[in-house]
Amino acid sequence: MTHLPSTAHHPIRFTLNGKSVEGEAEPRMLLTDFLRQSIGATGTHVGCEHGVCGACTIEIDGMLGRACLTLAVQIDGCDLRTVEGLAPAMDRLGILQAAFQRNHALQCGFCTAGILISLDHFLRRHPSPNESEIRDVLSGHLCRCTGYTPIIKAALEAAEELANQ
Repeated sequence: MTHLPSTAHHPIRFTLNGKSVEGEAEPRMLLTDFLRQSIGATGTHVGCEHGVCGACTIEIDGMLGRACLTLAVQIDGCDLRTVEGLAPAMDRLGILQAAFQRNHALQCGFCTAGILISLDHFLRRHPSPNESEIRDVLSGHLCRCTGYTPIIKAALEAAEELANQ
């Protein structure tokens, strides 16, 4: 019996933050590794590699997903949104990002990318959240630095600002 080597590369075409991207990945390459190492999108962080910490949270076809639990080959033809896609321009923060900055809602920043994606996803669907709903969104994320209070404050502030646009 002949076994094929597992190092064959598969072509992948997808949209990343509104731009068409092409690349190649080995069959077992994780999406986190592909984003960071193969195409240089380093905003998505690798935390626990078990889908528990939330650091690698991204949007895949409009749904939240954990990039550490997704194989790169699975995103062929998909539309991805990462933390790099939240800012309206390279030199300008988005509303949620600016609220994080004003409220000191990040310290080491490791968890921030996943939290921002989850909160942005939620706020686009629920523009007038209460604290309990924000806490529920954050329950899928581990932050060891902030104690969550500044994150909640920033999310509520951003929601108010978005509602007044």
